[in-house]
Amino acid sequence: MTIPVSPDRDLRVLQQRDTRIDVLRALALLTIFIDHVPGTAFEALTYRNFGFSDAAEAFVLISGISVALAYGTKFRPGGRLLATLKMWRRAGVLYVAHIVTTMVVMALFCAVAVLASRPELLKLINLEPLMKNTPQVLVGIATLGHQLGYNNILPVYAALLLMAPAFVLFVNYRPVAALAVSGTLWLVAGIWQIAPPNYPEPGFWFLNPLSWQFLFNIGLAAMLHVRRGGVIPVNRWLVGAAAAYVLAALAWVHSPLWGKITWFNLPVVIGGFDKTFLSLPRLLHILAVSYLVVALPALSNLFRTNPDHPLAILGKRSLPVFIAGTLIAMVAQVMKLINPGGFVYDSLLISAGIAMQFALAFYLEWLSTMSGSGKPRTTQKDSSPAGAPFGVSAVATANR
Repeated sequence: MTIPVSPDRDLRVLQQRDTRIDVLRALALLTIFIDHVPGTAFEALTYRNFGFSDAAEAFVLISGISVALAYGTKFRPGGRLLATLKMWRRAGVLYVAHIVTTMVVMALFCAVAVLASRPELLKLINLEPLMKNTPQVLVGIATLGHQLGYNNILPVYAALLLMAPAFVLFVNYRPVAALAVSGTLWLVAGIWQIAPPNYPEPGFWFLNPLSWQFLFNIGLAAMLHVRRGGVIPVNRWLVGAAAAYVLAALAWVHSPLWGKITWFNLPVVIGGFDKTFLSLPRLLHILAVSYLVVALPALSNLFRTNPDHPLAILGKRSLPVFIAGTLIAMVAQVMKLINPGGFVYDSLLISAGIAMQFALAFYLEWLSTMSGSGKPRTTQKDSSPAGAPFGVSAVATANR
């Protein structure tokens, strides 16, 4: 069985936006927010507790899909330079956002440490090196060699966007060869531990772009394939294998098997669950989950909403919401450290943080409408096939 996708049909829904991408991105953002407030009662309910991968994998895969939607058709002779500059400008925006967020978080922890007489806060989230080697750490922050805990997703995304023009060009012309090269780079980086170094502390970036580019490129290649009129094969044996793997991962993470660095003395990137180098079990898990969402219409349709659905609006405004969510999570962390509280306290912290993120998204949506910068909405539902992958319709602003 295959899912046909017609290019003519794609053009007929040019102005529509496949809200499944926005909804899934919104769920990833909210999951990241909850996971970034450790110690709450809700931590045990997030996606990472049900398999090997977590919201970071979902976010990067969706980012690859979004880049294909936003820039794939523009990356043609005569338009490549402009598309490249737009991607690099976006990377620059992410870099600035990361630096500003980092400085605000440092100021927050330092202020509470001083005003509340809680010096132990300065030993958390990788802040202690700042106290000991301030000049070197400031250089490290500017060069992305020193990243605070819970503040390390934007650097890898910025790095991926810097590499994205080469990815898009290669995938457009030789998709199989491009994925083979991308996979080889992932494997080499994982086996020989090649990654951007930390500075001044030893070690590597928490999320290695040389590893995570493979997942990004899988999303990119799949969406470009669909937009050229290709098909995503849906085979009952593949569906069964994906479902079996997802169920096995669910059982694994709640068994004594979970926690071992690697199995059968294999390199960690093959037999382990390392996040820095995106180990194979994590990679296969997010791909299996994604394939089930694509292949099963009943599952895919759960994420199909009206464009003015709260989750669709939240996912559409992903960057400002992510930045706000990061800062709110850091505030919530500090509040939990000062007053651990209980279930009611946790509920108030998490619900208030989520409410503020939705409020920001709705404000930005209203602001774009009032300023005339928002695109005209359509009340017509996305008419792509029920089982089609995300973004069968063209989404010019998918990477907003």
